[in-house]
Amino acid sequence: MDIRTYMQAVGHRAREASRAIAAASSEAKNKALATIAAEIRVRREILLAANASDLEQARAEGLEPALIDRLTLSPAGIEAMAEGLEQIAALPDPVGEMTDIKRRPSGIQVGKMRVPLGVIGIIYEARPNVTADAAALCLKSGNAAILRGGKEALHCNQAIAACVRAGLEAAGLPAAAVQVIETTDRAAVGELIAMPEFVDVIVPRGGKGLIERISRDARVPVIKHL
Repeated sequence: MDIRTYMQAVGHRAREASRAIAAASSEAKNKALATIAAEIRVRREILLAANASDLEQARAEGLEPALIDRLTLSPAGIEAMAEGLEQIAALPDPVGEMTDIKRRPSGIQVGKMRVPLGVIGIIYEARPNVTADAAALCLKSGNAAILRGGKEALHCNQAIAACVRAGLEAAGLPAAAVQVIETTDRAAVGELIAMPEFVDVIVPRGGKGLIERISRDARVPVIKHL
């Protein structure tokens, strides 16, 4: 696989999808979220099997117990994921919300309006539930998302991504509005953070080393925690 070509294709699809998702109605977005939650429940055994595959590989590679614990997905964790999606669906739609409206001496009213950012790239580590959480928050706020999870959770992340695609398609929204990078090649991260023509902001979520690398090398604005 040529990583640059692959990531350029991912970015192009995300940019195209971002236009549709930014204009999507609250009803469509909430239908997608509700369907994703339902798919996660229906596919529980598939998710558990995918997680078991990830855990087997993690143990074979000698990963630390703390990392394996973060990687583990239980039936209760799957239900919590589904409930989290439903909670996000129940929130008010932030897109178009007006705040701080003031009337100028000329009679003109000015204020702040919330609008989507566009395409958000999110880079995170072992917790597979982040895939569902990140997808849901981006969808609710009218943004397309490119998600790059840790290689340790590859199979589980792909299984969750299938649920997300099903939800988007059921609501008549483009499946490319949320894409999970399918390669574990670290070069994909380097490409993701250097595509300002396709990605509007990067959100790294993880350890100090990850945050420092992204902050140093990104050609896209970065929203980071300390």
